[in-house]
Amino acid sequence: MPPRVPKKPQTEGSFNFDPDAFLEKWEKGEIGIPKDNDFQKCIIRAFGLRSNDSYIYRATAEVTLAQAQAYLNHGGEGRLLEWYRDEEGKQRDPPPQADIQAYTTIFQATSSTPKALTGFSSNAKKDSLRSLIATHLSNLYSPPPNSIPIPKLKSAPCNPYLDIWSWSCAALSWSGPDPDTSRTQISHAILPVLYHHFGCIVPTHDAQVVIAALAKGRTVIDLGSGNGYWTYMLRRAKVDVLPVDSGLSEWRTVWIGDTVVADGVEFLARRGGAKDDVLLLVYPQVGAEFTSRVLRAYKGDTIVVAGTQNANGFTAFANETIASWMAREMPSFEKVCQVPLPSFAAKDEALFAFVKKRES
Repeated sequence: MPPRVPKKPQTEGSFNFDPDAFLEKWEKGEIGIPKDNDFQKCIIRAFGLRSNDSYIYRATAEVTLAQAQAYLNHGGEGRLLEWYRDEEGKQRDPPPQADIQAYTTIFQATSSTPKALTGFSSNAKKDSLRSLIATHLSNLYSPPPNSIPIPKLKSAPCNPYLDIWSWSCAALSWSGPDPDTSRTQISHAILPVLYHHFGCIVPTHDAQVVIAALAKGRTVIDLGSGNGYWTYMLRRAKVDVLPVDSGLSEWRTVWIGDTVVADGVEFLARRGGAKDDVLLLVYPQVGAEFTSRVLRAYKGDTIVVAGTQNANGFTAFANETIASWMAREMPSFEKVCQVPLPSFAAKDEALFAFVKKRES
């Protein structure tokens, strides 16, 4: 039996989910981030779920909302929030809230990413955790070319996932990835819930501007579009997006109703290699050589990937980053930017953009 992908936006078990209404309520403050860290109540209210909801969220772990809330209530007990270690392998003290806020500010549309990164670094105490994180992020940051200016906005556009992510950093004592984050193989129990409702990674203003600028009016093929949150948000930014997914993954919330159900390589072949389109891969899977097969099947000139910027094996390739693979296997493309994306606790994410080199 072929995979079943909803033909309209929906949340399983919800009596009233509508994406546009969801964002409208979020903007008005009728729904929003958890109050008093009541994550369970926040999700139930936002998505119109029953108070006794028992849905099992399956990702790297399996949890119900009640279980995720229980883990959250335990705070740092039992090494639940052990994200950082020092040179001797001992757990570091949790970062201060000021450092967490400074980290989340980097990704706000109302701030300039280069200036926010500079401020994050310059205000860090020597040899502190913040200094370690700031150096790590700055070393990996490769800004977009001057042809892609990213304006700082006076007011931030509505992005519920970014708001909840910012809350999660404070709730989980997370102030960003450091070089040792690649060794951490666990995260927190709230993550499967967020994955199911919003997707695996948070789109930002910077990401949307970069994608729109590179597309130049062309269609962006969101290959492996999942529950469609990136497609939905890009469309709100007036980007023409065609979502394609195998439909094999389970999502509780689906934000769009026009996903093309297809194998990625076969879809690209039917579209002539999508030579006139931009290829977008959001959190591409590691197994079945998915990423390499898709990249080799693509015949266009612009590739954008949202995924891990270390070699922890969470996305694309098991033992290397997408940047190192592209440099070796597809040298006809050059990396034009590597911009940090909001990283959940124990993750290290970025947006990569590659453009085919001009023939001399």
